[in-house]
Amino acid sequence: MFLLLGSLNAMLAVMLGAFGAHGLKKILTADMLAVFSTGVQYHFYHALGLLVVGLIATQLPASMQIKWSGWLMFAGIILFSGSLYVLAVTGLRWLGAITPIGGVCFILAWAMLAYAVYKT
Repeated sequence: MFLLLGSLNAMLAVMLGAFGAHGLKKILTADMLAVFSTGVQYHFYHALGLLVVGLIATQLPASMQIKWSGWLMFAGIILFSGSLYVLAVTGLRWLGAITPIGGVCFILAWAMLAYAVYKT
């Protein structure tokens, strides 16, 4: 599951990065383009993270920490990157309150992954 999610999210991150660079460059302010780019950057990092989780899960298929790590990483992509994408395009500043929740998901995902690997 996480190999699939990682692959699809890596593809989506590349597509959104190209859309931001070419389609939004003339529409968004420099500040909002930077917000969008930050979303793409973290989206791509964590798509790769999902691939790592998927590969480790093949070696530790019973590990609940690995599963939690993958789902938290996926949730982080949606909450962190997703909120930045929508904020950049719509200007709805209240979405900035959601972004840190996604960041916490990312932190917990990496902590879970480290704990799962340490435990073995």
